[in-house]
Amino acid sequence: MLDLLLTQVRLQKETRLMDVGIRQGTIVYLAPSGGEHLPEAHRIQQGNGGMLLPGFVEPHIHLDKAYLLSRMEQEAASLQDAIRMTADMKQGFTKEDMSARSMAVIREAVRSGVTHMRCHAEVDPILGLSAFEAALELKEKVKHALDLQIVVFPQEGISKSAGTAELMEEAMRLGGDVVGGITYQDLDLSAHLQFVFDLADKYGKPIDFHADFSDNPEQLAIAEIARRTIAAGMQGQVSAGHVTSLGSLERGQAAKAAELIKEADLHIMSLPATDLFINGRGDQEKQRRGLAPISLLREKGVNVVIGVNNVRNPFTPFGKADPLETAWLLAVTAYMGGEADARQLIEMLTDGAARALGIQHYGLQIGAQADMVLFAVASERDILLDKPEQRTVWKRGVKVAETHVASSLQGLL
Repeated sequence: MLDLLLTQVRLQKETRLMDVGIRQGTIVYLAPSGGEHLPEAHRIQQGNGGMLLPGFVEPHIHLDKAYLLSRMEQEAASLQDAIRMTADMKQGFTKEDMSARSMAVIREAVRSGVTHMRCHAEVDPILGLSAFEAALELKEKVKHALDLQIVVFPQEGISKSAGTAELMEEAMRLGGDVVGGITYQDLDLSAHLQFVFDLADKYGKPIDFHADFSDNPEQLAIAEIARRTIAAGMQGQVSAGHVTSLGSLERGQAAKAAELIKEADLHIMSLPATDLFINGRGDQEKQRRGLAPISLLREKGVNVVIGVNNVRNPFTPFGKADPLETAWLLAVTAYMGGEADARQLIEMLTDGAARALGIQHYGLQIGAQADMVLFAVASERDILLDKPEQRTVWKRGVKVAETHVASSLQGLL
C-alpha cells in the first residue's frame, strides 16, 4: 500500500505521462500512466498532465538581513554602501527580529516549491552568534518542510574584524554546516583562504565563498580558490557566489579561468538580482551587465546554479524567495531564451543546485526522497515563462504547501 500516488504527471526527459508512488517519504514506484492495475494508495492526486519537478534547491540566501527596506534612510549606491548600511542596521538586530524576518522568507520559499535551502548566517562582533543561533533554531523548527544548511559567514571580514575567527570556530563547533568566506573584505587573501580551508578541514565541512563581486577583471580570487581546492583535495566541496569579475575579463583569459574552475569542480552560484543591481554602475559608456559569464562557464562544464541571495535590503531592494523569478531574470539577462535554455535553467534550480549542496537521494527516481513540486503546466519552458503561482509542494511525501489561483474576466470572450 502506497502512502501517496500521483497520476498522469509529466517528468523531465520523459515523453509519456507517468504515475509516481511514495511510501514512507521515498519514491518507490514509477510507471507509465494508463496501466491496467494501479497500485493501491491511501491518497491519490491527479496530475492532469502537469509537470512534476524535484523540489527546488535555494543554494544561496541571506535570511537574517531580509526585509530591511523600511529601516533604510537612503538607497545604496555601491557595494560598499550596502555593506556599510547593513552593518549599521545590524546594531539594532535582535534574535527575535531576525527569526521573524527569516521565517517570512522561508514561508514564501516553501510556497514557491523550495524543499532545500542554504542560508548564510552572519557571525561577527556586531551580532556575535545571535544570527547563527536564530538560524540553528529555525533549522529544527522547519525541518518538516525544508532542509536548511547554515553557512557560518564572516560578512565583515575575518582579520578585518577582530574576534570573528573565534566566533566562526565556535559556530562550527555548535553545528555549522558550511564554512563561509568573503574574499573582498580582507586585504590578505592568502591568510583569509588559509583560515577558511583550515577550519573546513578541522570540521570536515564544505566551503562557500562570496568572491570577486565587482567589475574589476584584476579581482580574480576565484583562481586562487580553485588552486587551493585542488591542493586540499576538496574538489566538488567548494562553492563561490557572485564571481562577476570574471565577466569583465578578456574571453581567452576567462576561458582559462573557467577551465581551472572546472578542474577544481567549483560550484559557481550566480546571484543575478544582486549582481545586476550593484555592478556596472561605474561605466559611463558601454555599461556592463555585471554577471558571471554563464554561457562560457557552462561550455567548460562548470556547475553553475542560481540563488535568490537577498530579499528587499540595501543589496537588492526588490525580489522574493521564488527561484523561478530569479531564473527568469537570468534567462533575460544572460540571453537564455530558447527551449533548451529553459531546461538548463530548471536543471540549475534542481539537480545542479542539489549537487552543489551535496544533497543525497535527490530527484524523481526510485529510492529518492519524495521532495516534489507539481505545476499545472506541461513543460520546463512553460514553468519558466509563466512562473505559475498554482503549485503543490511535498516534503518527504507529505504535502506542505498548496496554492490555488482564481480569476475572472468581465465582458471579454
